[in-house]
Amino acid sequence: MAQGLSSETAEDRARVLFVDDDPDVLTSAQVLLERNGFGFAVARSPAEAWSVLAAQPVDVILLDLNFARGATSGAEGFAWLAEIRAHDPEAVVVVVTGHSGVNVAVAAMKAGAADFVMKPWNNPRFLETVRAAAALRRRPRSALTATGSAQDAPALDEDLLILGDSAPMRRLRDLIARVAPTGAAVLLHGEAGTGKDLAARVIHARSGRPGELVRLDIRGLGEIAAGALDVAIGQARGGTLLLDEIADLSPAAEARLLALLEAAPDVRLISTTRRRAEGLAGLRDDLLARLNTVEAVLPPLAARGEDLELLLEHFIRLFARRYGRAPKPLDSSAIDLVKTQPPPGQVRGLRQFAERAVVLSDDDVLTAADFAVPTPGPSVAAAGAPDLNLARSERTIVEAALKRHGHNVTRAARELGLTRAALYRRMVKHGL
Repeated sequence: MAQGLSSETAEDRARVLFVDDDPDVLTSAQVLLERNGFGFAVARSPAEAWSVLAAQPVDVILLDLNFARGATSGAEGFAWLAEIRAHDPEAVVVVVTGHSGVNVAVAAMKAGAADFVMKPWNNPRFLETVRAAAALRRRPRSALTATGSAQDAPALDEDLLILGDSAPMRRLRDLIARVAPTGAAVLLHGEAGTGKDLAARVIHARSGRPGELVRLDIRGLGEIAAGALDVAIGQARGGTLLLDEIADLSPAAEARLLALLEAAPDVRLISTTRRRAEGLAGLRDDLLARLNTVEAVLPPLAARGEDLELLLEHFIRLFARRYGRAPKPLDSSAIDLVKTQPPPGQVRGLRQFAERAVVLSDDDVLTAADFAVPTPGPSVAAAGAPDLNLARSERTIVEAALKRHGHNVTRAARELGLTRAALYRRMVKHGL
């Protein structure tokens, strides 16, 4: 039990994340806060902070405003403050500044920060500020729960993180910020694995709509799509209907969708397709006009520059925390390999590569060998043909999806293109 705690458990402690690149500042804050009963986590950059927040809940974020050498404007801190507030409007951020001065700290508060601390700080004043910030974070939840403890605060939803500093991703985040609060229909183009489903979920999450996000995969529905649309739109009343691979809609389903949309003006429509605009020429003009009020293209990794390295490091930190392991540095050979031979599956594939490397590597540094594409074992290669038994293949796929998502049924079902109920049936069927 940490000094300063009485009967309080570790789960009851307020948790603080300090985002700062100065190790002396972090050590000083950690000693002071842990002695006074706080949980403590560190991130040495805003990019690393996303990984921490996706892996564990925190009550208070202490944010330095400058990270680049010689910077005093606070621009980096302001940019990240805006992003975290967009992801979590209830986030409690206390800016910590020295060089930038009081005027910049006050400007940060106008931008959404809860308070500020000046370096070098006065310990009693610092503790008072952090305690007040923690109480601010817990106050709304305490009215709804019996304890109001930190365990009630969810970690940042990693499924709603759009990371990247490249120009295409900045444009995408700006478009989402503009369109999300409206009811405009959105059409998302992009290769498999680029994040179309993620963009749709973020748009819905930031829309403020009271209804649910209901996803319907058009592929393979054929002539039953018209009936499936009736059910999906009924579930999406007051919310958002996500139509995946809209270009595969049958003519009969096109007519039915138009009629349903006329009768359900409270349903917001988001559609996705792997095809570019010219590949949608087969759709009815009046339907296409309802789908593409706003269009956005999700760029492939090859067009995102240094985002690939940023994403790889994020996924490594995320899975290291998730599996209780120390994050390992990336050898330059690993970065060069992933850049020259990107994994199949775009961002989704990169995420899987990182998870596998974290799980399997026994070395202190992740090298190119940890990111090599796995080759079939001798028995598989000798067979010369895939296993065509449907039951065995289905069990393998379902088991892999569950394992990949830590047996989170909702996320596994989403990746498999199934409803939770359908996935539960398959789990029972295969004894999973």
